[in-house]
Amino acid sequence: MEKMPQSESVPKPQTPLVSVCMTTYNHERYLPRAIESVLEQQTTFGVELVLGEDCSTDSTRAVCEAYVARYPDRIRLVTSAENVGWRANYRRTFEACLGKYVAYLDGDDWWCDPQKLQKQVAVLEADPGCGMCYTAAQRFWMDENRSEPDHAEHHTDFDRLVNRLTISNCTTVARRELIARYYAEVRPEEHPEWKTDDAPMWLWFSACSRIVCLPDTTAVHRRLSESVSHSEAYRQKIAFSDSIFDIDLWFEARYGTGHNRFRLLRRRSSVALWVLSWHGGLGEYLARWWRDVRRTPRLLLCPEGAGLLVKKILFRRQKKKRP
Repeated sequence: MEKMPQSESVPKPQTPLVSVCMTTYNHERYLPRAIESVLEQQTTFGVELVLGEDCSTDSTRAVCEAYVARYPDRIRLVTSAENVGWRANYRRTFEACLGKYVAYLDGDDWWCDPQKLQKQVAVLEADPGCGMCYTAAQRFWMDENRSEPDHAEHHTDFDRLVNRLTISNCTTVARRELIARYYAEVRPEEHPEWKTDDAPMWLWFSACSRIVCLPDTTAVHRRLSESVSHSEAYRQKIAFSDSIFDIDLWFEARYGTGHNRFRLLRRRSSVALWVLSWHGGLGEYLARWWRDVRRTPRLLLCPEGAGLLVKKILFRRQKKKRP
């Protein structure tokens, strides 16, 4: 009996160990640098780049498509016919990632260390109890063409991170299974008042897994003059600050002991009043102070409210005296 010819086995493409989740919107000027910094990574394992493009009004999508055409085995594009918003874009881009680990890099930031992923994955592979690894990051002030080093303190425990988040999103690598658990447990889409999706994610990681920080500076966070997290408009500054403290308070209530609650409420009020001591009218300052005291009467005993009010009144008088 004649033997049937055996078909040649076609090797299946290997699932990358790391997926880079890069969301982008109107990043035409900055995106090539971000993408190239991923392509320059020197690793002993497979890395894919997943681009989440959200119907930009500039040529961002064309930049994405050009890179996908050049590197079809390394880059994939997630997009749609209509804008879905930053939160949905963030989620769908993550869900398209195939790797065991997911590294985050926004389309306007970049990596400055070609060994970044190799170093962080080595930590995660050696320690199954470590859920996320992050590093230091340089900050680049776009309008001033100025760089500055990261802050000296880098925390890894929940109690300190809920009071001061020292994690830059562009430096993180985390286990994909834990990110999926975060979405299922926290359901950030139910919190439209949260103006960021990375801060709650890393607070959850600090409460539900172990975090490791490497001292190396591996990334650059670009600070634009106007963005969701940074604005010259004082009301937007206050809104973003309030959002961060709302996230902190939500996590303190569910994952903390409660002993940070008043400290967070006091700082939220102090930050808003500090901004209002320089900007806005006296009535706006008093309205915010009264709102905070009404909700948390203990704040009336704190010196910031009255002290910053005196500063605001004196500052207004000085401005009036100027010729």
